[in-house]
Amino acid sequence: MGLRSTSFAWGAVARLLHWTMLALFLAIFPLGLYMADLPLGVHKLRLYALHKSIGLTLLALALLRFAWRLLDRRPELPPMPAWQLGVARLTHILLYVLMFAVPVSGWMFNSAAGFPLQWFGLVNLPAIAHSSPSLKQLAHTLHEAGAWLLVALAVLHAAGALTHHFVSRDRTLTLMVPWLRAPGTGGKP
Repeated sequence: MGLRSTSFAWGAVARLLHWTMLALFLAIFPLGLYMADLPLGVHKLRLYALHKSIGLTLLALALLRFAWRLLDRRPELPPMPAWQLGVARLTHILLYVLMFAVPVSGWMFNSAAGFPLQWFGLVNLPAIAHSSPSLKQLAHTLHEAGAWLLVALAVLHAAGALTHHFVSRDRTLTLMVPWLRAPGTGGKP
């Protein structure tokens, strides 16, 4: 498998970005749910710092992923009904929007709350908004709602890929999962 995508599969860079971002999101989302209800203390502050650092990492990876997507070719999709293609395209667009909106709204929430922002204690980042209770509440609402919407869209995305593999029995899922074989191909990717 090469670094760049081919007409038959996503390349190593696209796959690495996809699965790395999924793994980080699977870590950050439950962390966010868990830490929100903790009593104020050192443990909660450390978890918030970790959550923010992972979020900033996801934002940087989203920027890299978007840039790579503009430069890299896209694999050809197997034939499918126009409505499925439309749902897939809309889902991908919304996923990309949320990959940016969720971390940026978190950064805005942090800024409006007047907290400092560091990336893993190594880099200080500037505030992107002024301290404001009303903006803090709005940004928090957007961050939380966006995260839940991202979860819902990711589940829809995964369900669509699994449906293509197990119901439609086409090679859609094999475009992103390197070790998986397309159904009905005699073991060929």
